Amino acid sequence: MSDTIRVTKRFTFDMAHALYGYDGPCKNIHGHTYHLAVTVAGVINVQEGHPELGLVVDFSELKEITRQIILSEFDHALVLKNDAPYSRDGFLPEHFEKVLLVPFQPSCENLLMHFHRLLREALPARIRLVALRLDETPTSYAEWRMEDQR
Repeated sequence: MSDTIRVTKRFTFDMAHALYGYDGPCKNIHGHTYHLAVTVAGVINVQEGHPELGLVVDFSELKEITRQIILSEFDHALVLKNDAPYSRDGFLPEHFEKVLLVPFQPSCENLLMHFHRLLREALPARIRLVALRLDETPTSYAEWRMEDQR
């Protein structure tokens, strides 16, 4: 039996959002520099001659998966709840390139869970997603960990 190893890759991206119906300043469109930490677990490849000998996963593979399904969509995007009045008139998507209308309030917590679903579906079977952390500001973040799930 091989030991399980956790591997983490960190990403940084900029994104704007507004929390429709929120009773505070975050109801206004504003932006953040987000930091996303993706942690996966698996066993070290011990197959002699394999190009990934000694690795759980190549960091570049984890980077490419995350870039394709999260960063390419969310970096420098404006993310709004799709049923907010300002989302329905078509003005924003018509005048700006990256407006994402999502079926949830784009809070740090909900964005994190959306990223969780996207990554879980995209990761190779040999590794499993065990933790995600999304820092919205230098002092505020949301975190998902497999060990907390029932």
